[in-house]
Amino acid sequence: MANNHTAGAAARTFAPSELCQRMLAKTSKGTCGPCILYLEDGTIFYGRACGAAGTATGEVCFNTSLEGYFEVMTDPSYAGQIVTMTYPQIGNYGIDETDVQSAFPGDDVRPTSAPAMRGMIVRDMCATPSNWRSAVSVPEYLRAHGIVAIEGVDTRALVRHLRDNGSKMGIISTEIFDVDELAERLAAAPTLVGENLVKTVSCPAPHEFVAADLPATHDFALAVAAPARHKVVAYDCGVKRGILEGLVRAGCDLTVVPWDTPAQQVLDMNPDGVFLSNGPGDPAEPVEVIENLKHIFELNIPTFGICLGHQLSALAAGAKTMKLKYGHRGANQPVTDFESGRTFITSQNHGYAVVGDELPAEMGEVAQVNANDGTCEGIKYKKWNCFTVQFHPEANGGPKDTEFLFDRFLNNVKAAKKEAR
Repeated sequence: MANNHTAGAAARTFAPSELCQRMLAKTSKGTCGPCILYLEDGTIFYGRACGAAGTATGEVCFNTSLEGYFEVMTDPSYAGQIVTMTYPQIGNYGIDETDVQSAFPGDDVRPTSAPAMRGMIVRDMCATPSNWRSAVSVPEYLRAHGIVAIEGVDTRALVRHLRDNGSKMGIISTEIFDVDELAERLAAAPTLVGENLVKTVSCPAPHEFVAADLPATHDFALAVAAPARHKVVAYDCGVKRGILEGLVRAGCDLTVVPWDTPAQQVLDMNPDGVFLSNGPGDPAEPVEVIENLKHIFELNIPTFGICLGHQLSALAAGAKTMKLKYGHRGANQPVTDFESGRTFITSQNHGYAVVGDELPAEMGEVAQVNANDGTCEGIKYKKWNCFTVQFHPEANGGPKDTEFLFDRFLNNVKAAKKEAR
């Protein structure tokens, strides 16, 4: 690792030695080529390529999960980001593509369930997985989907650097080793701030998601889906399959709509409830969603939001959001619930948060906070039939401690229908 541009000369000539290449060729690493990670502050990490060849830019973040790397890789909320996995070895149990979390139905540009993250950083990548469910290795999957990845990086040092200095834009390359050129390309790359990434991962047209869409291979571990009795419209801002599966298992007859679907079009569907999904990027940018939510709130339709949906709901109600120093990403985030007094371990993936201590008095109150830093993790609304959470109750991967929130939403839907009779 080097901390400034003075390492440029070394970087321009960097390549594994002949002895190193011969040693690698006799291992599962094969003949991995050189790779470089350059951060906007001039910090450099050298390593080996373990994904597609090429160059990728994005905001470098880190995820502290011990497992669930494929769910992380295919979570649409990672659009625009280069993900660092803190667990030292990734890929040892391979990939079963039925675990995919991207619910993207496909269009003329991106295939079905296409991953959205821009790059991946690991300490050690296993290219020879051992698992009865595995169909493909992580390096094979990364290459097939054009995702640049680097291994051999001291991820502990990288994560400490990000924690101390905040998230940084970065560039990974297997083809460019001139530091000045890397710096120029990175300076020209878009950042997450002010960029509407939601439109890059949302479905192109409305579609149904029903019990038949649940993966049969998961039946051994999950309860049978309840009968679909309640019509719910889900705004797709980059929704995870695990969330759609959770709603269907709870008893939703689910229609998924694009992120910018007008409120009137949703109301014409006569929904019993409205769901607001997770998604990537700056929550202030998809203004169409925020304006639509204002109209939906006025009709007091039962509404539930997760992650970005939590932030968008808060903005529609008059609250503020802020960018966190390095975000919360992992399956071990503690959340304290004020009503029950319990602390739940949750799965999270966000770089922004609602400013909990500045909520408008008429809007509602903070219902949950992160036990580590006190940031807002949930809101209970006063004026509207709505509640939202920053964390992921569906997990995938991670703990299922808060999966009961899907049932809480359905109970709100049932109560509203009963009251309307």
